[in-house]
Amino acid sequence: MEVNELCAQLLSEKLGLQVNSETIGSAMDSLLGNTQGKLDLAGLASKMASSDNLGNIVSSWLGDGANTAISPDNITELLGESQISNFASQLGTDSSGAAAGLAEILPQIMDKSSSGGSLLESAGGLGGLMGAAKSFLS
Repeated sequence: MEVNELCAQLLSEKLGLQVNSETIGSAMDSLLGNTQGKLDLAGLASKMASSDNLGNIVSSWLGDGANTAISPDNITELLGESQISNFASQLGTDSSGAAAGLAEILPQIMDKSSSGGSLLESAGGLGGLMGAAKSFLS
């Protein structure tokens, strides 16, 4: 299953959305997309790794074992209030529900995307990801 499809399925279930998967995929691309408009989980992981509060959380998502939870407030802080608001509006829900849904599904999405190392490999492994994060701090 493609990442956008998985996002659509999980968000639909979590938020009880009555929108199609293309709308959810488009909203996810707008929220977490790269310059080509494609879902950029490696970029999100790098951004989280550069944060004092979120580095350990994203490491748990990318590694084997249990995923550490992230709060809706952390999601809003990480992605920005206006971005969450736009995302919620595209889906026909409220910002707090959207942030709560993202807090629940992002660990699963990141975990599944990094299964077998594909997400980590695209970022140069965990060392490469942490190195990229450190470059944001310089």
